Amino acid sequence: MNQFVAPAIEWAALTPLLIIFGAAVVGVLLEAFLPRSARRPVQVGLALVAIASALVAVVWRWTVLQDGGPREVVAGAVIEDGPALAAQAILLVVAFIAMLVIADRTETGEGAFVASGATRPGSEEEERATNAGLVQGEVFPLTLFSLLGMMVFCSAGDLLTLFVALEVLSLPLYILSGLARRRRLLSQEASLKYFLLGALSSALFLFGIALLYGFSGSFRLSVIATAVPATAGMDSLLLAGSMLVLIGLLFKVGAVPFHAWTPDVYQGAPTPVTGFMAAATKLAAFAAMMRIMYVVLPGLKWDLAPVLWTIIGLTMLLGTVLGIVQGNVKRMLAYSSIAHAGFVLLGVVALQQSGISSVLFYLLAYGLATVGAFAVITLVRERDPEGLVTAEANELEQWAGLGNRDPWLAGAMLVFLLSFAGIPLTAGFMGKFTVFTAAVQGGLGPLVVLAVLCSAATAFFYVRLVVLMYFTAPDGKSTVTVESEGMTTVAVAICAIGTVALGVFPGPVLDMLAGAATYLP
Repeated sequence: MNQFVAPAIEWAALTPLLIIFGAAVVGVLLEAFLPRSARRPVQVGLALVAIASALVAVVWRWTVLQDGGPREVVAGAVIEDGPALAAQAILLVVAFIAMLVIADRTETGEGAFVASGATRPGSEEEERATNAGLVQGEVFPLTLFSLLGMMVFCSAGDLLTLFVALEVLSLPLYILSGLARRRRLLSQEASLKYFLLGALSSALFLFGIALLYGFSGSFRLSVIATAVPATAGMDSLLLAGSMLVLIGLLFKVGAVPFHAWTPDVYQGAPTPVTGFMAAATKLAAFAAMMRIMYVVLPGLKWDLAPVLWTIIGLTMLLGTVLGIVQGNVKRMLAYSSIAHAGFVLLGVVALQQSGISSVLFYLLAYGLATVGAFAVITLVRERDPEGLVTAEANELEQWAGLGNRDPWLAGAMLVFLLSFAGIPLTAGFMGKFTVFTAAVQGGLGPLVVLAVLCSAATAFFYVRLVVLMYFTAPDGKSTVTVESEGMTTVAVAICAIGTVALGVFPGPVLDMLAGAATYLP
């Protein structure tokens, strides 16, 4: 009779994950037992301290990694190696900045989230909850739980852990997407679409896991990688399973044809959640995808090439073309994110050592610009006929004259747009340059040519917004900017400074990431 053998767990290596998990659980308890007036400040403080502490713990684990090398932490379920820790560090930096935006309020005390998510839009219950000053404090532990799933996603060493992490990161985002304070029906529609399409992608992902288990007899990535060249006569299981797993990940990054949820969810979700989701989810999904591509599937490069090349080409083209015709700022940035997903996929599919560090750098640059851009959007509002400041001004024409009305905010948005466009002296330029270089080395020359053309075309819709802000006279529908408690301003400043600094002095970060670009076999 076989006896159960308890796995050896290195608890110290799990410190960053345990900090986020503990803070999320404590946040749920605080929401249940603290007096209502004390909940928000305590939740905000707890979330920010937890993310900062987890980042310190990741830096500590990096120093340990330099001495002891990469290792399996929980019987192969979690991996501690350079790419995992680098992705977690970037993720925590982006999440900390995004949390500042999520927690902030305007000068009138209005946050981005509905007073009570259980109330029907436009009902008397909603009005009473709003007038009573209720706060949806569950937002903070939900965000932490999603962050926990993303961190595990970056370091998962077997497919079951990867699936559990996928659900942990996704379920809170489905809820958060439906909690917008204004335009609630649009927000709830976004939440439902995200949930339904996310459930479909999870089912495909799980089916792929089952096929890969049938092929190799194991869920562990290292065992599957060993079985790829050694197992004969089961290629159909391997190819089908690999493609279904990749489809689940391609859905999360918004690649074509799995992108349908992206514009609707980006537009409908609360804008701070959109910023967090756009930056952090992409980072986690690409980190998991790189581990699978570089550890498990390098031997299938030519088998998967026709499908992956088609997906990359369509993703860049569709994101570029449809982004040009958008009249809504959030939808424009959604299609921009689709195009950027195509650019990042070049580094993933290149299967070059330099591709790992270039993708991580690109995602850091993109994350800073994305969180910063959506943070700016939260402060740009429209007026109602009585002249009262109401919802966010999401239509492009409403941004006319913003450069004169608020030069600082418009200047920060200009930096982010230039980074998206890949203009030199911004982080976005260095990110594109490094990814395209890795792709050329990996034999993806034709796709790189297409990527350069698409990148030049995407500059059109970024420049269009710049022209509106600086060279178009405001009309009666122009925007106003609102003051906040200050956290969003801090977030915008950090993102703008980081975007410029990474563009002017990319060397130290690129060198650090290059030193982290080795996976545990």
